[in-house]
Amino acid sequence: MEHVPTAKTGGLFRSRPRLLLFLVISAGILNYADRQIIAILKPLLEKDLGWSDADYGRLAATFQFAAAVAFPFVGWLVDRIGAKWANPLAVASWSVAAAGHAFAFTMTQFMVARVALGATEAMGTPTALKTFSILFDARGRSMALGVMNGAGCLGAIVTPLAVPSLAIAVGWRATFLLLGGCGLAWAIAWLALAGRENWESPAAQPVAETSAGPWGLVLADRRTWAIGGAKALSDQAWWFLLFWTPDFFHRTFHLDLGGLALPVASIYLIAAAGSFLGGAISASLLRSGIAVETVRKRSLLVAALLVAPVPLVLYVDRIWAAVAVLGLALAAHQAFSVNIFALIADVVPTARVGRVSSIGALCGNLAGMLMLQATGWVLAGGGGYLPMFSVAAGAYLLAPLWVHLWLPGRRRSKGDSVHFASGTGLRARLFRRDAGRDARATGAEVNRVG
Repeated sequence: MEHVPTAKTGGLFRSRPRLLLFLVISAGILNYADRQIIAILKPLLEKDLGWSDADYGRLAATFQFAAAVAFPFVGWLVDRIGAKWANPLAVASWSVAAAGHAFAFTMTQFMVARVALGATEAMGTPTALKTFSILFDARGRSMALGVMNGAGCLGAIVTPLAVPSLAIAVGWRATFLLLGGCGLAWAIAWLALAGRENWESPAAQPVAETSAGPWGLVLADRRTWAIGGAKALSDQAWWFLLFWTPDFFHRTFHLDLGGLALPVASIYLIAAAGSFLGGAISASLLRSGIAVETVRKRSLLVAALLVAPVPLVLYVDRIWAAVAVLGLALAAHQAFSVNIFALIADVVPTARVGRVSSIGALCGNLAGMLMLQATGWVLAGGGGYLPMFSVAAGAYLLAPLWVHLWLPGRRRSKGDSVHFASGTGLRARLFRRDAGRDARATGAEVNRVG
């Protein structure tokens, strides 16, 4: 059973709320920095180690595969140990893995380091969602996730600005070590602050809210696959742009390592703004009385339509026009991501958030892995970037349709609350159904034992 702080009223801890929220957000920054550093250092690593595009694509895909394999386990682990302990465990473990890159000299050694980083960073998403599903209600959750996603983009902003200069000054191996050290310091800070909070079992929650239930119920639930499919269709675009945008600028505009910093950082600054706006607009619509399911689905559709024009980046001849096109696409993705994450917490019982979000992330990482490896193959074969940008745009347009098919809406009668968790809301109906399923599953277990 998840343990939650007793001082939860509509959202945040009463004690030290800003420091704990800051730590959760800063963990996202470190997560992005640790995974993106290899994309920024790609030209330098290619020169020092003799990598090809296919080698880099294999490394990127290996990271995704390791994370994908780890997700089911880490989702269970997060649900098992709770947000208090999952946070420091996640950040400390991926920081050690990031520092391990400093000791890699061959492609095989780098692949081992990427496997370790991917497997440990897999804890990031379910841990963050688990934490925010506890701390916030539906309205506050949209804004909090927008802030978290936007702040996470700061990692993608700071990395291209700081890493080139740092690598030139101290070398790329020391750069990996320094970033890993930052994460270990974070884990110590979390233990010092969160350890002082009174985390107790929830006193009065619905049965479906506190009963984790067996894996079979999670896998048989339409909500699980609504999230999984949407993540697969949308995340492939994010991973593609995260790992290949620096190379795209290098090939198209002939930018060196130092020249990449400002354009790439600008793209992720725009993406951060999209995250903030996606959370703020959703929260505003909810405050106006619009049903949560309507807000989420319409937000997903608008975001997908804004991603669709991304292939146009191939037809601009000015670097800042390319920055604008890619920035819009990533801003829309971040708004989409905020609402998908919020949808998980809206419709999934808290005790299952870790596993459902892990399955979603698993699907997203598998799709991202295929996209990254395919990009390496296509570029190595002389196919250029057009096929990959076209796939990214087309898949994104299918994502909101997938959610609608797996989570069909309902007519809203007068007096319905905007909250999924209300007695007449979708979440309450799903919880009542879950309670019946859990009771039947528990009864079956008893009968087998007897």
